[in-house]
Amino acid sequence: MAGRHAQPSERIRLSRRGKAAGGAAVVVLVGTALCAWPASGDDHRADGTSVTAQDSPTAGTSSKQRPTGLKQGSPVRSEPGHIPGLDASMRDRIPAKSQQVLVVTGEDTDSHDSTVTLYTRAKDSEKWSAGDAWPAHNAAKGWTKDHHYGDLRSPEGVFTLSDAGGKLAPPRGTKLPYDHNSSFVANGSGVEGEPLAGSFDYVIAIDYNRVAGSSPLDTRRPEGAAKGGGVWLHVDHDGPTQGCVSLKADKMRELLRTLDPAKHPVIVMGPSGR
Repeated sequence: MAGRHAQPSERIRLSRRGKAAGGAAVVVLVGTALCAWPASGDDHRADGTSVTAQDSPTAGTSSKQRPTGLKQGSPVRSEPGHIPGLDASMRDRIPAKSQQVLVVTGEDTDSHDSTVTLYTRAKDSEKWSAGDAWPAHNAAKGWTKDHHYGDLRSPEGVFTLSDAGGKLAPPRGTKLPYDHNSSFVANGSGVEGEPLAGSFDYVIAIDYNRVAGSSPLDTRRPEGAAKGGGVWLHVDHDGPTQGCVSLKADKMRELLRTLDPAKHPVIVMGPSGR
């Protein structure tokens, strides 16, 4: 069962009601009561205690009924108009139906600096067009193909982008289901001591070890708590994250106006050359 959380001041439904349930980030959740956010952008309970693999309500649960990332899909062939910088294993996991791919490229395996580019294509086309490149941050220790709770690394892979939310109302034109919820509040300091205020004004859930189709605040972890979770795109706080990818607020607003469930958006994330 998902954990309890503070009641929202307002809930906006664009296509369905998100399930607000407990945290998904790395700091202090503020609402009716203060709730501690443990490291890695992962789980917490309403009483402020951390969730472990032993006591997670979903530990050991099969992921067959709860989609998290993406399995092998139709390949995108390397030809003029392809997405550069991706190895075959990444390219082959981009579904044929996807028309929007957000590519997060880390400088190297251990770097927390990255670049975000949105690629788009027309329906039934294999020719991708690149948008602007935006600076971003990922986890403090870089990247990993085997993410675990608290490792301070962002998970590599290809994941769907299904749900969004935030403390602030959705920008006009937002198409993803959006949970406008007062529980999206980050207090305290980041990895390098920078303030975190405003980091969760806008978030987009990355479907890593989560239940797609629910609020980003949903704490269910289909692969168990040890595999971490609560990995989001959120507003940058001028420092590395504990697992998420962060962008400036204006870029988050632009993404929210652009990403369209009808175009099956996915995110491809990892260090350069992967």
